Amino acid sequence: MATRRIGWRGGVRGQTGGQPPSADRELTLVEHLEDLRRAIIWSLIAWVITTSVAFIFNQRLIAILERPLHLALQHTHSPFGQRVVVTSPLQGLTIPIEVAAVAGVILALPVIVWQLWRFVAPGLRATERHLAFPFVFGTLFFFALGGLFANFVIPIGLTFLATFLGGNAVYLPDLAAYLSFLALVVLIFGITFEMPVALCLLAAVGVISSQQLRRWRKAAIFVIILVALLVTPGADPFTPTFLSVALILFYEGSILFIRHVLHR
Repeated sequence: MATRRIGWRGGVRGQTGGQPPSADRELTLVEHLEDLRRAIIWSLIAWVITTSVAFIFNQRLIAILERPLHLALQHTHSPFGQRVVVTSPLQGLTIPIEVAAVAGVILALPVIVWQLWRFVAPGLRATERHLAFPFVFGTLFFFALGGLFANFVIPIGLTFLATFLGGNAVYLPDLAAYLSFLALVVLIFGITFEMPVALCLLAAVGVISSQQLRRWRKAAIFVIILVALLVTPGADPFTPTFLSVALILFYEGSILFIRHVLHR
């Protein structure tokens, strides 16, 4: 039975039938599936290991995640100080598991990205490989930068929300709700911080240029402010303001990078 072959340039594999090895040999569909299965298995193994390690240190992780909330609680008059509450008997178990699972994904990202790179790299041309590595690195870097910036902004927004009613209410933050809010804000900042990566990639492949970005500056600033107002979950004015300023600076930095580094 003949095996269907698909066009996928790859590295040398063991040959059958006495054929000499060739760097340009097209891999079979079965070999593709084997590569995909191998990448998934190694990624899952890495995730299980890192999740297990994160679960062991779940109390320290939760304490780190609670720091922005503690900074906000310092400005309130809660009789419970900086303590948070849980509203379900199961949350004492589900919260550590969820935190460990998310932390496991983050810690396993280098392995996951490497396995993804090994799977797709054989199908890329040389010029595409040169673009892929900085694109992947830039994606991870700016997502991490967005998460760190979110941790700087969140205490400011939480302080505003927690103290807006003054002494008319007692602020008792629920841990599960806070962690969901934190994850959402970090995700939003991480995704929106990918804007310079997307702009530089489009410029690298010749879709846009620095001159076009300069012409679109006013419209881009308006869109950035509008998007920041729409995507930020808090009702405070500080979170969308900080996000808008950061994205505008990234937009201007992208223009300079595209012009002086990419020469477009």
